[in-house]
Amino acid sequence: MSGRKEPEPFRAWEVPPGARDRLAGHAAFDGVPGVLVPALDPASVREIVDRLAAARDALHSAPVREIARHLGRVGERFLDPGGDLRADALSWISPFSGLSPDMAAAVLDGMASGWTVAALSALLDAEFRDPSVLDRFLPSSAPRLSSLRAMGPRFCFQVVAGSVPGVGTTALIRSLLVKSPTLVKPGLGDVALPVLFLRALREEAPALADAAAVLYWTGGDRALEDAVLGAADLTVVYGGDETVKALRDRMPPSSRLVAYHHRVGFGIVGREGLGADEVGRVVTEVAGSVAFFDQRGCVSPHVVYVEDGGSTSPSRFAALVAGALDAVGRALPIGDMDEIEVSAVQQLRGTAEMLSAAGKGVELHTGRAASWTVVLDPGHDLNDACVGRVVLVRPVADAGEVPALVAPRGAYLQTAGVAGCGTRTAGLAEALARVGVTRVTDFGGVAFPPPWWLHDGEGPLRALLRWTESDV
Repeated sequence: MSGRKEPEPFRAWEVPPGARDRLAGHAAFDGVPGVLVPALDPASVREIVDRLAAARDALHSAPVREIARHLGRVGERFLDPGGDLRADALSWISPFSGLSPDMAAAVLDGMASGWTVAALSALLDAEFRDPSVLDRFLPSSAPRLSSLRAMGPRFCFQVVAGSVPGVGTTALIRSLLVKSPTLVKPGLGDVALPVLFLRALREEAPALADAAAVLYWTGGDRALEDAVLGAADLTVVYGGDETVKALRDRMPPSSRLVAYHHRVGFGIVGREGLGADEVGRVVTEVAGSVAFFDQRGCVSPHVVYVEDGGSTSPSRFAALVAGALDAVGRALPIGDMDEIEVSAVQQLRGTAEMLSAAGKGVELHTGRAASWTVVLDPGHDLNDACVGRVVLVRPVADAGEVPALVAPRGAYLQTAGVAGCGTRTAGLAEALARVGVTRVTDFGGVAFPPPWWLHDGEGPLRALLRWTESDV
C-alpha cells in the first residue's frame, strides 16, 4: 500500500468564517477533477450577504492607503517564484481555464503585476486628486460647494464571465479599494485566483477579508442570483449581452448596474512599421497580442489592418505573423479548445480555402490541429469572431480608412493596437475615439492594460462610486 497522500480538493468558495458552517461541498463539476463546489440555497446565500454587510463599518474605518497595502502585499505573493501561493495558483489555473501551464504562468505574471502595492497606489493616485476622499470629506474646488466624500456601494455583487483568469481578482480588489463589501461570482475559467487571493487576504488582514466572499455556482441559477441581486445596490457584470440583460431585468429599480460587455479588439499597422528595421518587432508584438488569453480576452485583436505600399506587403506580413505565432506556440502552447471552438476554426479554414481557390486573393497559414490560424483576407469576406489563436490580416490603402470600417461595431469596440503610423497616430486616435474605441495603445501593451486604465472608457474605481456633497 502506498503511503502517498492524496492532494486536498480545491474548495470553489471563500466566505467569512461564521458562514462556513452552512456550506458543504459536493464533488467534481464541469469536468474539473479534484474540485468541490458549495452546496448553496437562497437562505445560505442571504446569510453570507448579511455577514458581508455586517463588516461594512470596519471596512469604512480603515484608511484606503492601508487597504491598498494589504491588497498589494497579497498580490505580490502571486509573483514570488518560490512562494506557495503562486505554486497553488499555477496548479489550478490550467484545470479551470483550459490554458496551457506555460500560458497560465504568463497570464498570472501579467495580471498580478497590476495587484502590487505600487500598482494599486498608482491606481488610487490616477483616479483621485487625493485618495483620502474615500476616507473622509475633503474640501472641494467647486464654487459654492464646501466638501466632497466618495462612497463605495453599501454592497456590491460582481458577476464575472470567466474567460480570462484574474479578472475576478481585479474585480474583488476594486470593490475593496472603494470600501464596498462584495460578493464575487466567478465564471468557471476564473475560479482559482479570486478564491486563493481572498484566502491569502484572510491571513494578511482578516477584518478586510471579512468584507468579501467568492462563491462559484453554475451560471443561470435564478434563485441564487436573485438572493444577491435583491441586496446589492450595485451589480457589476462582465459578460455578453444576454447575461447582462438577464441580470439587469431582475435588479431592483433603485440598484445601479455597471456592465462590461463583450468587446471587439483589432489592430492597425501603418507603412512606417513595415520597414526592415521595424517589421520584426511589430510582428512579434502582434503575435503576442493574439496569443495571450488564446483570443478570449476583451482586448484580443481578431483583425489586423495592414497598409499597402510599405516595404513589407500585407501578404508577407501575414506570413511573418504566422511564423511568429508558431514560435510563440512553442514557448506558450495553446490551451484546450472544446469541440465547438475547434469546429469553428475548421469552418473558417475551409471557407478560406474555398475563397482562395476561387481567386479571391485569400491566403491561409495554419499550425498543427487548431493551434493557430492566420488568413490574408483582402475582400473582408471572413467571420472575425473565432476564438483560439485566429487573426485575419486585411489590407487597406490607408490607415485612415479603418475607423469607417469598424464604425458599424462601435457599441462593442474597445482596444485598438496601433503601430507604424508615425505622425498620423494622433489623428487616427481621434478618429477611432469618435467611432467608439476606448483604448488606443501599441501592440506590446494590448494584453495587459495598467490598473488605472479607463475600463471601457471610465475609471474603474470611479465607476463604482457615489458622491456625497456638503455645503455646510
